[in-house]
Amino acid sequence: MHLHSVDIVIIVAYLAGITLFGLRFRKSHRTLRDYFLADCNIPWWAIALSIVAAETSTLTIISTPGIAYGGNFGFLQMVFGYLLGRIVISVIFIPQYFRGELFTAYQLIDRRFGAALHRCTAGVFLITRAAAEGVRVWAISIVVGIVLGFTHHDILSIALVMALTLVYTFEGGMAAVIWTDVVQMFIYVGGTIAGFIELTHLVPGGWPAIHATASAAGKLQILNFSFNFFERYTFWAGLIGGMFLTTASHGTDQLMVQRLLAARNQRDAKAALLSSGIVILAQFTLFLLVGAGLWVFYRLHPPANPFASPDHIFPTFIVDHIPPGVAGLLIAAILAAAMSNLSAALNSLSSTTMIDFYLRIRPDTPERKRLFLSRGATFVWGIALFALALAARGKGAVLELGLSIASVAYGGLLGVFLLGVLTKRAKQTGAIVGMLCGLTLNVYIWKWTKIPFTWYVTLGSITTFVVGYLASLLEPHAD
Repeated sequence: MHLHSVDIVIIVAYLAGITLFGLRFRKSHRTLRDYFLADCNIPWWAIALSIVAAETSTLTIISTPGIAYGGNFGFLQMVFGYLLGRIVISVIFIPQYFRGELFTAYQLIDRRFGAALHRCTAGVFLITRAAAEGVRVWAISIVVGIVLGFTHHDILSIALVMALTLVYTFEGGMAAVIWTDVVQMFIYVGGTIAGFIELTHLVPGGWPAIHATASAAGKLQILNFSFNFFERYTFWAGLIGGMFLTTASHGTDQLMVQRLLAARNQRDAKAALLSSGIVILAQFTLFLLVGAGLWVFYRLHPPANPFASPDHIFPTFIVDHIPPGVAGLLIAAILAAAMSNLSAALNSLSSTTMIDFYLRIRPDTPERKRLFLSRGATFVWGIALFALALAARGKGAVLELGLSIASVAYGGLLGVFLLGVLTKRAKQTGAIVGMLCGLTLNVYIWKWTKIPFTWYVTLGSITTFVVGYLASLLEPHAD
């Protein structure tokens, strides 16, 4: 093992501690509202931090520094779009979600269009969320493989993290998910700050030297007003693409919508969502600062061997250069991000399976059996994500792969939701046609063009909206 025994103790203590903490929320859930929405009794600030933790995975922590290492701070232009998208959701979607009691985002589609499109949107969520989450779970193995120095430990490490997360998610439901998210967010942000401080100590001259060197090389540049459509991080791609991406991910994805539905009221949901954007901006700035610092450090201390990928840079630095104790804290921080994202995925996949599919077929199922089956669905999805993580092995840079998979589906989903919320003329058949066209376009763009992922959701949602609206007008019985 590369890590000191002190670091191993810290990591084991974290894994045991967070699992036991999550089990504190084990109780006799009486209804699905208790299990999936924590009885709508979570304070807004906890939901805000849970939103941040849910959109931050292992791949975010290890890949974002790699983006700055190989480029600059241009990724922050996407975050500006994330902030704008939150405003759009607060104005358009949240009021709709609080009209009546909803458990999932896709019940809104049922209320507006009907059962067929309800099943389509829920099904697309299950497939794409599971696939994207498999990539995120696989990112755990990158860290553990570097830490232990043996790649054959990766399957065991994924299984361990999956099992511990499954235990408290299975038992505690949404309450356990949100409150463990809050703790884990403080752990991974605190660990990253500790790592960055240690990095400044390892570079002669500290932060002033890092700032001067990185700035002179253009590493700290944020804005890029290029009109090159095929360039990944430009101001336009960031602001427009980031806005569409967040409007889709936080407004139509059950993983995020479920948190908003757990708020006490509409006002708290909006406060949680908007304040989470401020935290996200600060968080991504921190990760990019780490990347710039790593670039300066490795200019002074070139690695003995080239990095296998940008995702390996930060974990390798932790193991090779961070002193005992701090290294353990950083590895625990990365695992915290993994577990918070994974628990969110398990709970949202389970809720969609139960509410949008099983209970549509058997609505008279007794409440006790509903809870039993909900826990069963959580367990089954845990096994499925483990299998998908193994299938994601060796698929390249995990951050962009994860975002690409999610973005392919988000265009169609967002287009359908916008059709339902913004128009009265759109009909179910037209919306289905539009969604299929949007998804087909996004798959084509993803597999056979050089258009960057930053534009996927924008193009897919606009196509879905336009085609869906026109197709609805052509329906013979349209009003």
